[in-house]
Amino acid sequence: MRVGLFTDTYFPQISGVATSIKTLKTELEKLGHEVFIFTTTEKTIRVDEDPTIIRLPSVPFVAFSERRVVYSGLSSAYKIAKEHHLDIIHTQTEFSVGIFGWMIAKELGIPVVHTYHTHYEDYVHYIAKGRLIRPGMVKYFVRNFLRDCDGVICPSRIVLNILNSYNVKIPKRIIPTGIELEQYKRPEITTEDTEDLRQKLGIAPHETMLLSLSRISYEKNIQAILRALPFVLVQNPNVKCVIVGDGPYLSDLMSLVAQLGLNNHVIFTGMVAQEQTAYYYKAADFLVSASTSETQGLTYTESLASGTPIIAQRNPYLQDLLNYPMLGYLYDSSDQLAKAIVTAIAETPPMTKECLEQKLYELSAERFGLSVYELYVDAIISKNYQVNISPFAIDGKKKYTHIKIMRNTFGVPSMVVKTTAQTSVKVLRTPKRFVDRVRNLSLRDTDADK
Repeated sequence: MRVGLFTDTYFPQISGVATSIKTLKTELEKLGHEVFIFTTTEKTIRVDEDPTIIRLPSVPFVAFSERRVVYSGLSSAYKIAKEHHLDIIHTQTEFSVGIFGWMIAKELGIPVVHTYHTHYEDYVHYIAKGRLIRPGMVKYFVRNFLRDCDGVICPSRIVLNILNSYNVKIPKRIIPTGIELEQYKRPEITTEDTEDLRQKLGIAPHETMLLSLSRISYEKNIQAILRALPFVLVQNPNVKCVIVGDGPYLSDLMSLVAQLGLNNHVIFTGMVAQEQTAYYYKAADFLVSASTSETQGLTYTESLASGTPIIAQRNPYLQDLLNYPMLGYLYDSSDQLAKAIVTAIAETPPMTKECLEQKLYELSAERFGLSVYELYVDAIISKNYQVNISPFAIDGKKKYTHIKIMRNTFGVPSMVVKTTAQTSVKVLRTPKRFVDRVRNLSLRDTDADK
């Protein structure tokens, strides 16, 4: 299968979306598929550096200077997509490159699916201070973009609920973004390594290390953690908070730390290289987050893969993720955060290997890649509506049999129609193993034609 991923955000830009796309590309390639990424140009990256990454002319976005939007390149992107005989296009943004992907899919007559990553109501204030786009306008924009897509991936139950509230009618499927577990399990990182890092940060062995690791922006709500810390210290003075990352709200947070008199309890590290983040997760006693803007939050899964529990504000995604007390502690509102930190430090049980391994498989990149691949197959079958397969026996009749997959749901198809040369039609509600057989044969025949 040949897949085109269309995104405004990709490395060297650092974001959860970029990480998710890289993970998906890697896992699909492991399964034997060809993956091409259509994205924006970067000053530090040559356009022809990687033939599987097609970079389109772009400029910094006015509201986020570290993000970019394309201003031309539609015709060249279409030509490249056509030359590569793409089977499906998967958009990862509702803006410039995503719109290109949608237009190219329509022109080529192939399915286009979308992953909805961002809860835009939390970000519209960056555009003309919220005067140009109001939160209430977001649902109309999103619904219009998704209207003619063949399906949408929801990384969590939160996203599914958001899209349902927008009255998005196209088929939706929950597929959590997986992570490369080995990047965070890192058995080679020893206790001595983490103790050495804690010592460099100024954290004694008897002190509790809280970790915040994210882009430092207002909507991440790190300020709520800092405001809770004085109340935590009254009950437990042996707590320090390490804030890893950089962003537009950094100076505001540093001023708040000084204002609250927390200079001896808060450490700012700045940006840390991706390959070094596992050391920080493993050195920490808890990852703590007060963000309410996350649709899933890859730092949560990275923390668990590193063996570190989480303290965070309750939402449907985290309720599903932290389904054992050893995995973390949830609170319901910011005024409960201080109590949640104190309680989590006192009561969180140690992690057991068996329970953690079971949870980590659910979060694995391998499972993520397989789930997205299965969705691609279903989208291709659904788009083609009728797939004639080399005849095989149904009810003992091999010679005249053809199969039609009914366009009834975007989930695993549960209904097929059998047609014969005598034009008789029989509707079959079949077991899953038969449906899987139809899907696999359909894809194999499609690949054989290329």
